[in-house]
Amino acid sequence: MTITRATSSEAACGPEVRTGAGVLRGSREAGLVVFRGVPYAEPPVGALRFAAPRRARGWAGPRAAISFGPPPPQPGFFGDELARTAGGDDWLSVNVWSPDPGPRAGLPVLVWIPGGAYVIGASSLPEFDGGRLAAGGVVVVTLNYRLGIEGFAQIDGAPANRGLLDQVAALHWVRENIRAFGGDPDRVTVFGESAGGGSVAALLAMPRAAGLFRGAVAQSVPGLFFSPELATDITAACAAELGVQPTAAGLSAVDPGRLPGAAMAVSGKIDRWHDRWGPITQRQMPFAPVVDGDVLPATPWEALANGAARDVDLLVGHTRDEHRLFSLIDGVLGQVTAGQAETALRVLAPGPDGARRYRESFPAAGPEELYELVNADWLFRMPTLHLAQAHAAAGGRTHLYELTWAAPGTDGGLGACHGLDVPLVFGNLSAGQPAMLIGEPSAEAEALSGWIRAAWTAFAAEGSPGWPPFDAEQRLVQLLDTPPTVTAYPEEASRLLWQQHTFSALPLIDR
Repeated sequence: MTITRATSSEAACGPEVRTGAGVLRGSREAGLVVFRGVPYAEPPVGALRFAAPRRARGWAGPRAAISFGPPPPQPGFFGDELARTAGGDDWLSVNVWSPDPGPRAGLPVLVWIPGGAYVIGASSLPEFDGGRLAAGGVVVVTLNYRLGIEGFAQIDGAPANRGLLDQVAALHWVRENIRAFGGDPDRVTVFGESAGGGSVAALLAMPRAAGLFRGAVAQSVPGLFFSPELATDITAACAAELGVQPTAAGLSAVDPGRLPGAAMAVSGKIDRWHDRWGPITQRQMPFAPVVDGDVLPATPWEALANGAARDVDLLVGHTRDEHRLFSLIDGVLGQVTAGQAETALRVLAPGPDGARRYRESFPAAGPEELYELVNADWLFRMPTLHLAQAHAAAGGRTHLYELTWAAPGTDGGLGACHGLDVPLVFGNLSAGQPAMLIGEPSAEAEALSGWIRAAWTAFAAEGSPGWPPFDAEQRLVQLLDTPPTVTAYPEEASRLLWQQHTFSALPLIDR
């Protein structure tokens, strides 16, 4: 799908807003005003390489805001060559869609954090176009942040979690400027999926983010948070690929465009570090937020259980078949062996007898189902559930959902798989790669997407998506399906298997 953008001549008479840094001139599209590629921080290169983000400098005269900023350095994935663009180094930018740019409009604001395993992703991807979502009466903001080594490697001489610090800087920009776009700075909700959902969870635990948002939507929260020791060891392996020291000085001498390749090289042979890095070698995910004790003082589960973000409304959920898409990507869908299932159970299932307990809890499950269940539970389903439980137990208002509608674009073979919620939330059912899961948009898909968009919009506006809050007694959950229904949490067997598990920062294994 081709997204129509304003030309430079059209932008010359486009809508203007005044921000703290200067005047922006955007475009009008389908009844909305749109501003793209707005810098919220200085380019993190040169003297600012691996540093905390620095506020963007101002400019004189109207600045055109009709094109997306360049994505942060990253490897190409699924044919999307986003590693480098001709757009320069202004990776740290936001985009805004608003149905009413008047400073008195006071609309709720949704701020999207893209996912992608903390190594890929960009706000310019067509699946993240905010037009249909904004048309429902909210201001939509999407952002870029540093990824991979640039954003999440634990580097001597650099602050930890630079990608998260970028997100906080973007939220400060929203706080200071969104009124000019028609948004209410006191009704800001952050939302994200996968690594974006993990970022939302991290922001809930970060003192630096306190007060910057009133609501949070965490979709498919991954359970991967690293200890400093593990993250440092991974950085050393990446630096060794480049032949430099794992320090800010050593890595700063390497062009940013080369770093994703080094990270990919480490991921490609991650099995060799199984004895040191443990379960992350099952999924080839060498980057995640680091529980460094400063930027991120504790894991989200510990922080929320202790009352952090109790005043933030939380909407959280996962898909039913979280791992099936990864089985397809890994080439094992429909071909999982008994040995592969046994390895996954041994490495990922909770407790010393977790493998046995899984087999007993799912007596009719064969190797394929057991493999998918334990991977889905470890990576997304149980971390998401535990986040809801921690927030609710501490007195926070919490709403839980599970997407159970099957992806029709794959003849139902992928089920309600990871990422299927993204096109449904944005309403972009025929734009971007996740839309391939839907295929030709049907009336059913359009209706479900409209229902979900209305729920997310209501949550941003009022703090409730329209179904009962989650609590430890009833454990009510909204099933996102046709029709949507409310029921008790359906993954009861998995919940019981994981109820005593603590999602801690993953350690470096010293053997």
